Amino acid sequence: MDAVDLARWQFAITTVYHFLFVPLTIGLSLLVAVLQTRWYRTGRPEYLRATKFWGKLFLINFAMGVVTGIVQEFQFGMNWSDYSRFVGDIFGAPLAIEGLLAFFLESTFLGLWIFGWDRLPKRIHLATIWLASIGTVLSAYFILAANSWMQHPVGYTINPETNRAELTDFVAVLTNSTTLVAFPHTLTACLLTAGAFMLAVSGWHLARNPRRDGATADRAVFVPSMKLALWVVVISGALVAITGDLQARIMTEQQPMKMAAAEALYNTAGPASFSLLTIGSLDGSQELWSLRVPGLLSFMATGSLDGEVEGINDLQTQYALLYGPGDYSPNIATTYWSFRLMIGLGLLVAAFGLVGLWLTRKRRLQHPQVAVAGVEGRALRWFWRLAPWMFALPLLANTFGWIFTELGRQPWTVFGMLRTADSVSPEVGVGSVVISLAVFTVLYGVLAAVEGYLMVRFAKAGPAPVEAAAGQDEDATDPDRPLTFAY
Repeated sequence: MDAVDLARWQFAITTVYHFLFVPLTIGLSLLVAVLQTRWYRTGRPEYLRATKFWGKLFLINFAMGVVTGIVQEFQFGMNWSDYSRFVGDIFGAPLAIEGLLAFFLESTFLGLWIFGWDRLPKRIHLATIWLASIGTVLSAYFILAANSWMQHPVGYTINPETNRAELTDFVAVLTNSTTLVAFPHTLTACLLTAGAFMLAVSGWHLARNPRRDGATADRAVFVPSMKLALWVVVISGALVAITGDLQARIMTEQQPMKMAAAEALYNTAGPASFSLLTIGSLDGSQELWSLRVPGLLSFMATGSLDGEVEGINDLQTQYALLYGPGDYSPNIATTYWSFRLMIGLGLLVAAFGLVGLWLTRKRRLQHPQVAVAGVEGRALRWFWRLAPWMFALPLLANTFGWIFTELGRQPWTVFGMLRTADSVSPEVGVGSVVISLAVFTVLYGVLAAVEGYLMVRFAKAGPAPVEAAAGQDEDATDPDRPLTFAY
């Protein structure tokens, strides 16, 4: 491998690892805020215990996300200096706002939320978690705006003297059509991830002893958590599919080669079918057998079952005339399978949530003596046992989605403007990248072990008991009463 390949591997490894934490952080922040709002409105102690339990797991994940995210921006200057020089004027604005406004917003109010339990009035304390959650969402938006500019450059001009992209319209960058479809798709995927995590932990606790009285302390926490998780998984799963469909059409307009590569469609077709499974030659250029859905690719790409989808060969010819000689197609096999795994795993999680809603209908979770009886009771017990494994699926779906998004743009770093081979640091050799790649891989492996240990330990421990201070019962719904709960 040369320095370009190694730098790409390093960026891919660190980015994929960092993005394991980001969706869970964003999604959990919103769900914790919902649970605390529910406690604020009802005064029921199980919602307080749920808020603190899920909040603790959220904080562990948030801390790991911050640590792993620091490396991301350093890499731009270390391995990708030519890229940074070219896009620095564009990227500087959204990333600066993300760091100075959004990140400080979430970290400041998160600190107030952590240390304000017995110091702030309930209403003010509730506002801190919502503001911290809004900060995480804003961070995602500004980062997606920067990334979307790489997919579809807008609001810029090229300085002929410096050969750099210079910002001319910041509003155009923030309202990029790619950003406007990528943001809701990413946000709903974050909620799907957090819902699956809540489903997994709740299912594990409920599966330990489903016959316990419904009034016991742990069930009082995990029953509403399970119900919330199921609804979040089903609704966010549906929204992921809808927003993904919108994103596919924008992608087809802006990067038709990516859509063609997603289907390994070499020749233009209309209508174009979508293959659920394909067996082909080793180089991916010839199809030997496939299982297809007629017209589905046309619908995904154009919104019509009869729409025409351009093929790889025709697009290669167009790009060679437009940009000069070269290979303008990405790795077909990786793009093809990452696209399918992204869709399939996401749909599987949503379907699992839908099954869970059916099995827990008629308040079966609140009455375990009913929930464990008969065929549906056995199915529910199996559902609880399978729930912990479901958390891996949205993490994998998110990973494959980002692999498809970034790899499908190759050979471009900035589509149509800057190639990946021209983006690396010219003075950084193979040896330097090998050393940093090895160090980061080992470091991230250690962090993965720490994260896994902490999350599993505190998730298995369950919610800590919370005893109300004297007079809490009559004042539980007083929005101006300071929180006075002891652990």
